[in-house]
Amino acid sequence: MGYRWKNRMAVDEAVVVVMNSMDKEGELKPWLINTIMQSIKDSDPELGTYFYKEIASHAPKARNYFEIGQY
Repeated sequence: MGYRWKNRMAVDEAVVVVMNSMDKEGELKPWLINTIMQSIKDSDPELGTYFYKEIASHAPKARNYFEIGQY
């Protein structure tokens, strides 16, 4: 189950979790991918766009996990 992001700070927290997971494990677990994808679907589209922008900037290796049809 995802979390409905209400503001950019909530998105920033998700980005930090992704960054930390990539740094520690070198990959993202399916539960984390599913949670974030549901958050993107449940939240304002602007916040989803912001998430993708921040991931591209701060965790570019994680970008592929959130591409359509990637997982």
